[in-house]
Amino acid sequence: MSRAVLLVLPTRTYRAGPFLAAARRLDLEVVVASDDASTLGHLHPGRELVVDLAHPEAAASRLAQLPDPERIRAVLAVDEAGVLYAASLAAALGLGGNQPAAAAATRDKAELRRRLAGHRLPQPRWATWADGAPPPQLAFPVVVKPLDQAASRGVIRADDRPQMEQAGLRIRAMLAQDQICTPTPGTGELLVEEFVAGPEVAVEALLLDGELQPLAVYDKPEPLEGPYFEETIYTVPTGLGPELTSLLWKQLQEAVWALGLDSGPVHAEFRLGQGGPRLIDLASRSIGGRCSGVLRFRSGATLEELILLNALGDPLPEVELEEGGSGVMMLPIPAAGRLLQVAGQERALEVPGVDRIEITVPIGAQIAAPPDGDRYLGFIFARGADGPAAAEALRQAHALLRVEVQPAG
Repeated sequence: MSRAVLLVLPTRTYRAGPFLAAARRLDLEVVVASDDASTLGHLHPGRELVVDLAHPEAAASRLAQLPDPERIRAVLAVDEAGVLYAASLAAALGLGGNQPAAAAATRDKAELRRRLAGHRLPQPRWATWADGAPPPQLAFPVVVKPLDQAASRGVIRADDRPQMEQAGLRIRAMLAQDQICTPTPGTGELLVEEFVAGPEVAVEALLLDGELQPLAVYDKPEPLEGPYFEETIYTVPTGLGPELTSLLWKQLQEAVWALGLDSGPVHAEFRLGQGGPRLIDLASRSIGGRCSGVLRFRSGATLEELILLNALGDPLPEVELEEGGSGVMMLPIPAAGRLLQVAGQERALEVPGVDRIEITVPIGAQIAAPPDGDRYLGFIFARGADGPAAAEALRQAHALLRVEVQPAG
């Protein structure tokens, strides 16, 4: 009998395709938990749960929809919105996974900061900002952000008190109109932290029984100085030296212990300031969007296959990256409005090193520019002799695209 995995797949996720393809390659049965029913759900009864991701405390009761839940060997959230629900489902099934309280600490940026502070781990100076209270007293510049959003949504730099007050008003108005991620306790409370000048990097890893398996350090060659922090280019392998890379992994291992995380994928962001690396964010899920395609392992396995094997407790294949550089660009959204076209893709694909372009927003859809949006226009993938060469191919391809937007209103 084939083994079954339960995937928490929010309807807005980019990550369904890669995880479902990985499960097929590994000959795994898939049970889906999603916030909306599939139009083809009647064709596979007993393999679909319709759930309310905002209420993970109800996860155990929803399992009654499944005729034989004991066949499920692992539960995984494919992205941020499903992390809490997946942890609750795994606990209800008696399966391995992060405890709900540990998963919740990665979804609440204030709680993340408190736990890191309790273990005296390097991080920016920070304070919370309650709705209706005066702004906290931190040296400028600062970064103001919501407690529970992803993809840099609502993250704004402020260089003085008036900018900080305006940032608070804008973020709270955005959240009041449309809370895309699952709400966390303290709605209306914001996080304010010092802006750490210097390069930013991201890391990808797996946890098994609390021990870290490093996978990759991503360089971010484009400066992220604000006022908004829309991600653009990620490249591998990193250009950091072995000593600094080892320090990143050491700090990440200490951080996951501080949070009580035990298993599954980990994606984290660091700023490399003058005082050394400082942890900016940590998530108990893999890299978002379509960006996992930037990782090419010598074994031929995909990141999603590694995550599934790790969740099942199976041995992992070789996790060394292939030779050469690889990169992805998350295409920025130039303005809010209705997307009319993305022209120039044929010419962009002719740039040496460019593998493919994926436009993930349908023509005619409404799009939002940073810091309000949580979606990217699409993704460009490229290869090169090293990370900088891949990044240059991405820049050249992006320069050939013409994004036309009909302004809102």
